[in-house]
Amino acid sequence: MKTTDKLNIVLKHIKDTFVGKNEIIDLLGIGLLARENAFLLGPPGTAKSAIIRALSNGIEGGKNFEYLLTRFTEPNEIFGPFDIRKLKEGELITNTEGMMPEASMVFLDEIFNANSAILNSLLMALNEKIFRRGKETKKLPALMFVGASNVLPEDESLNALLDRFLIRIKCDYVAPDLLHEVLLAGWKLESDAAKEVPTISADEIRKLQQLCRKVDLTPIRNEYVDIIHSLRNTGIKVSDRRAVKLQNLIAASALMCGRSEAVLSDLWVLKYIWDNEEQIEILEGIINQIIEKDNSDSSHPQALYNKTPDAESVMKEVNYLTEKWQDENLSFEEQNVIKDKLRYIQTRCDWIKDAEKKKYIQDHIESLWQKILQTI
Repeated sequence: MKTTDKLNIVLKHIKDTFVGKNEIIDLLGIGLLARENAFLLGPPGTAKSAIIRALSNGIEGGKNFEYLLTRFTEPNEIFGPFDIRKLKEGELITNTEGMMPEASMVFLDEIFNANSAILNSLLMALNEKIFRRGKETKKLPALMFVGASNVLPEDESLNALLDRFLIRIKCDYVAPDLLHEVLLAGWKLESDAAKEVPTISADEIRKLQQLCRKVDLTPIRNEYVDIIHSLRNTGIKVSDRRAVKLQNLIAASALMCGRSEAVLSDLWVLKYIWDNEEQIEILEGIINQIIEKDNSDSSHPQALYNKTPDAESVMKEVNYLTEKWQDENLSFEEQNVIKDKLRYIQTRCDWIKDAEKKKYIQDHIESLWQKILQTI
């Protein structure tokens, strides 16, 4: 059995356990393969912690570290206390046993509660996978870090912390029509607590992470560069450093599908690099237009998934954009955002089943395009 197959079996087991959470679980799998950090945004009770624990339990021989941060969290609680015996000898050595520096999976809940006492060390750990304290420097064995919060940071000093999480995942309550399945799966989870689960070893994941760096990205390079330019023109910040690292996610998608080279549909992962919730639809619009051109038969399942839009909500968005375009003080960036949103809405219209409603919305979209062209 291929090692990627083992990982997919682990992920499938978690998907069967947590109904309606496939998107989150697939993205965590991508982050694990790419060895890139993931951030989960969502209200309490959306199974964020439970999914991470399930993923940690699927890693054989790994150590899990999970901690709920508060404004008063001290470095000792995350990295470990100083070794008392060494301290008596005049050495400042951290006893990291059972703490974050020895963990293979790290989950930090309410990550934006991080205070200045732990922030610098945390930033280095997240970015460089290194723990540094005084004269101590230690490479971290963490396969990936996952952070979670109910809200995005308002304090600009915490933006650097969000930047260390390459993947951003919005977690919501499951759709009402899936609630029955959720209850059944939840009850089964309670009763099958002692049941054996499929696993993959930490060493096998590390080998996959090395293979990920060998995936050929040449087939999608030009489209990827075009997307980065398009995102920057829209006002979505993508630094050169992030642009380089995002390639790891594309490679992970290809490897997850058993391929050694990337195809257009692997660019689906770029829908999850938003800085705020307003950018989610813009990213979906830009990326969906590209990946829809792919005719590969080995695309990642998430690349093929499109949410069926509600005609009324789509029409409301068109009306909102029409009203917004009439503002004479729009900046160039704001104009680009409106155009990108309109392109995305145009794509979503194709998924509306009612032909009459679809035609009605398309006519209004065409009318707005005419106004935009006249302005330009």
